[in-house]
Amino acid sequence: MSAAQLWWWVILPYLALTTFVVGHIWRWRHDQFGWTSRSSQLQEGKLLRWGGPMFHYATFAAIGGHVVGILIPESFTRALGIPEPVYRWFSAGAGTVAVFGILGGVGILAYRRLTVARIRAATSALDWVAFTLLGLIIVLGMIPTVAVNLLGAGYDYRESVALWFRGLLTGDPDVAAIAHAPMLYQVHATAAWAILALWPFTRLVHAWSYPLWYLWRPYILYRHRPGTRPTEPGTGGRRWQRIGTRN
Repeated sequence: MSAAQLWWWVILPYLALTTFVVGHIWRWRHDQFGWTSRSSQLQEGKLLRWGGPMFHYATFAAIGGHVVGILIPESFTRALGIPEPVYRWFSAGAGTVAVFGILGGVGILAYRRLTVARIRAATSALDWVAFTLLGLIIVLGMIPTVAVNLLGAGYDYRESVALWFRGLLTGDPDVAAIAHAPMLYQVHATAAWAILALWPFTRLVHAWSYPLWYLWRPYILYRHRPGTRPTEPGTGGRRWQRIGTRN
């Protein structure tokens, strides 16, 4: 293992993970008021109503596919009777659906942010960096999913990228496995570490603020009360009183 490989595939990922964890703790302790997505719904709602759910649901599906493909060993799916070609076709098909959902949502949200002046003015420079990295990750994930695994000959990333990633979690990263992966997968992994390091300092922190307590909070009951005409002073109702006096 060369010094460059040690830096790129061991030190950099651990630095990104450390920044991700420590940065979130620091942000929560010192900037809870800013722990928000800075909703712009009041500035524009029609495009957000379509682009927001499309992007978020498709992103959840893509994250689920990454969890299954990277964290679950290939030996486990083979033990279940799922050969690699079947798994690849299924994951590529589902991933393609998720990719087009993400692209559609991102396209709507990007058009909205670029064309609505009030939203564009409220976007910070750090937000633009985060959006650029997200776009890069999406493109780098779309190419191998659609062009390589769905329409092409396919590539078994579970024998390279997945081995290296699971090794990071156990403290024994397989640098040789990721170093021999295609360049496209290496750049995709690098962009992922970059966005993880940047995550705590952007509006992306709102991803951890899902209101789970809504699932068990009591219902709010609203009752309708007919309007009544207020009584005038001196007619038997409320009377004007001198300050400091009482009935």
